[in-house]
Amino acid sequence: QLQLVESGGGLVQPGGSLRLSCAASRFTLDYYSIGWFRQAPGKEREGISCISGSGGSTHYADSVKGRFTISRDLAKGTVYLQMNSLKPEDTAIYYCAADHLGVTAQAMCAAASHDYWGQGTQVTVSS
Repeated sequence: QLQLVESGGGLVQPGGSLRLSCAASRFTLDYYSIGWFRQAPGKEREGISCISGSGGSTHYADSVKGRFTISRDLAKGTVYLQMNSLKPEDTAIYYCAADHLGVTAQAMCAAASHDYWGQGTQVTVSS
């Protein structure tokens, strides 16, 4: 089974930056599409950034477009989410998820059900 572990969350001030990491138990990330999702208090889970298994396609939610960047390091088996210009509305638990090869980045971010989930990491943006 593929296991995913998120890290890098914490408390930052508005306008600050964080880089989240999603470490996989396997080094074959090119076989999976990977996505970052978040759930804020009182809100639905939202797909915010996804990348295809080939790495050739990415997708971003309008709420984070231009501020967040998803990337992969296949040698380390890790997917990153660079978050800049953070806002209080970005406060949420952030999860990474994976689907088997063949799922597009856009489709992954739009779907609620995925093959594998991490445990989540808390991001709090507050003055």
